[in-house]
Amino acid sequence: DQPNPLHGTAILKYWLGGPDPLDYVSMYRNLGNPALNVPEHWHYVSFGLSDLYGDNRVHEFTGTDGPSGFGFELTFRLKRETGESAPPTWPAELMQGLARYVFQSENTFCSGDHVSWHSPLDNSESRIQHMLLTEDPQMQPVQTPFGVVTFLQIVGVCTEELHAAQQWNGQGILELLRTVPVAGGPWLITDMRRGETIFEIDPHLQERVDKGIETDGSNLSGVSAKCAWDDLSRPPDDDEDSRSICIGTQPRRLSGKDTEQIRETLRRGLEINSKPVLPPINSQRQNGLNHDRAPSRKDSLESESSAAIIPHELIRTRQLESVHLKFNQESGALIPLCLRGRLLHGRHFTYKSITGDTAITFVSTGVEGAFATEEHPYAAHGPWLQILLTEEFVERMLEDLEDLNSPEEFKLPKEYSWPEKKLKVSILPDAVFDNPLH
Repeated sequence: DQPNPLHGTAILKYWLGGPDPLDYVSMYRNLGNPALNVPEHWHYVSFGLSDLYGDNRVHEFTGTDGPSGFGFELTFRLKRETGESAPPTWPAELMQGLARYVFQSENTFCSGDHVSWHSPLDNSESRIQHMLLTEDPQMQPVQTPFGVVTFLQIVGVCTEELHAAQQWNGQGILELLRTVPVAGGPWLITDMRRGETIFEIDPHLQERVDKGIETDGSNLSGVSAKCAWDDLSRPPDDDEDSRSICIGTQPRRLSGKDTEQIRETLRRGLEINSKPVLPPINSQRQNGLNHDRAPSRKDSLESESSAAIIPHELIRTRQLESVHLKFNQESGALIPLCLRGRLLHGRHFTYKSITGDTAITFVSTGVEGAFATEEHPYAAHGPWLQILLTEEFVERMLEDLEDLNSPEEFKLPKEYSWPEKKLKVSILPDAVFDNPLH
């Protein structure tokens, strides 16, 4: 009923060299539904993550049966303030920011995912500083001439709610938000003026989260992170260190098959009650050494630099005697979640470097398909490290890492060491990882 809504438009289209991947963001006035306790709000819909043209100018046209472009568009519902006659335009720039991430990394979003933003979404003093993603309650998937498009809605959340989603799962927190009208209600409408978390509004909700964590563990199977690892059992400049192998002038990167396995690992981690299995490394080979899989959009944490530079078959899996793990503070703060919420529940957890050339996967003894074993708990396949931790050692690590739960009292750098296990963990400033020589 609104054939001419307000549009935010990219002045110079992305396919002409402009910086904004979304051609348009449409802004509708939604009257809500008083019977369902849904307030009046502004409804934003992106245009550009899916294929708008079908002529390969932005997205490869892959037919009508598969996903259109990345297969989804973003939506956002913002509570309308009293007296507001036009929708605020800042959500359009927020959507452009998320779209730039998707286009640059080719990582797509799924319902239940979270986005750590660390800043009020509208650049105010609001407590709403992060996002969860879920299916839009009104907009069903649509079949277009260029493929299928689903609609993922951005939901603004507080830091405490983000942490709960990480420690438990995004879908669980979204369900709780739906039960609290001021925090979203049934259509998960974001109110930037909300000053209380759902746990402050209803303290009983924290009990539900705690019980969910204890019963289900965490559904967060991996994150993009600032991380690195060193093999302490040989000198760092050892020529046999496969992380230092070069062909021409390019450093070794994660192979296509490694990233395919990591992608499958992370995707399976989002499936509730899925078996903790790491997919096999040796997937069927495509034509040519460097084409490990048919071209397709990446649908988990994978980056441009992860193309195979050394044929996957030439990389041997190495057992390491001693390793040193390095994380920035934000990544390090997730280690207790990894241990308590994942490994103690027989699962796995992956840190994938945002530079694309390193990955660290923690596995428990119940995970099948890992190349780390109880006999050789530290194993590397090129720059991908796997660490197998027994339940007994996990419990001990949780005790020793307890201060990671209080980041405000944290002074960097911080080091933890378990000499008898030949394992060292360092929490380092961001600048260490931002240095390209690191």
